[in-house]
Amino acid sequence: MEGIQGNGHSESGMPDKSLFRIGEVSRVTATKPFVLRYWETEFPMLQPVKSPKGHRLYRREDIDTVFTIKRLLYDEGFTIAGARRHLRDQALGPNGSNGGSAAAETGAQAGESTPQAIPQHIAMLNRKTLLDLRDSLRSLLTVLESE
Repeated sequence: MEGIQGNGHSESGMPDKSLFRIGEVSRVTATKPFVLRYWETEFPMLQPVKSPKGHRLYRREDIDTVFTIKRLLYDEGFTIAGARRHLRDQALGPNGSNGGSAAAETGAQAGESTPQAIPQHIAMLNRKTLLDLRDSLRSLLTVLESE
């Protein structure tokens, strides 16, 4: 096991395992557990798996996502809606696709309609539209409540 110190932790300070309970993630990321649970509701890309007993188990990629969200919100000054949009746009890639199969994308670009390409594209578009609408409505509600 490369990068492992004698105490069972990697050089980055993370324990050498693939799943982490919320308390461990809280300590590693210096983020309160209630904040992590809230972020799960606001960021669809942050979805820890649940154990049979219902405990949240974060994967390493979930922890990377927590660090990214924390940086966007606290260091770069993004709003939650802005950070969510930024992460979603990053996941979609520069051409607006979500990195689906190259064959499906090529076929769709050539005018061929594959059963997977069109519904997935429409579903992503509808989800993006609904999330943007939700963000706009929340902003409007905040303005109305402050008056």
